[in-house]
Amino acid sequence: MTTRLLLVCHVATAATRAAAFPNDEPLDDQGQRRLAGLSRRLPRADHALVSPARGAIETAVGLGLQAEIDLGLRDCDYGAWRGRRLDEIGTADPEALAQWLGDPASAPHGGESLLDLIGRVAAWLDGRRIVEGRTLAVTHAAVIRAAMVHALGAPPHSFWRIDIAPLSATALSGDGRRWTLHALGRSLP
Repeated sequence: MTTRLLLVCHVATAATRAAAFPNDEPLDDQGQRRLAGLSRRLPRADHALVSPARGAIETAVGLGLQAEIDLGLRDCDYGAWRGRRLDEIGTADPEALAQWLGDPASAPHGGESLLDLIGRVAAWLDGRRIVEGRTLAVTHAAVIRAAMVHALGAPPHSFWRIDIAPLSATALSGDGRRWTLHALGRSLP
């Protein structure tokens, strides 16, 4: 049995463009335009899933998917940093930002640590290994990075060394025991 999983990163939002932590914002006009015509270019999927976040749902709709909301695909909980710009936090509390970037177990924002995120996504991903067919899932860059860390058995600090662009696709396949990476962060056609 082979499971194929295509993780699609949602289109950029105003927060993405401003280097801010997401706060469930909608896609902006530029993001909406970027989706035009892509639905005809997506590979066939037996299952379509989407994060509960507004930007992910709007991306799935824009891609023409009838996707089921899956809480396992939700973005990292950034706690008190939601909606704030990275440079603002770096100025207001540089020690907390440095701690978060340097220690995967820390969560100075009061939300989810990277270790918690990676563990949550690992459990979701491992649960998908027994699902036959092709699944297309629209989610967040952080979730896709966490999935890569788990699939590759990479150390948690490697999370920051994986770049996932908006509207890129990462392909995995599973044989029931482990995941194999087929393509990382390629742009949708």
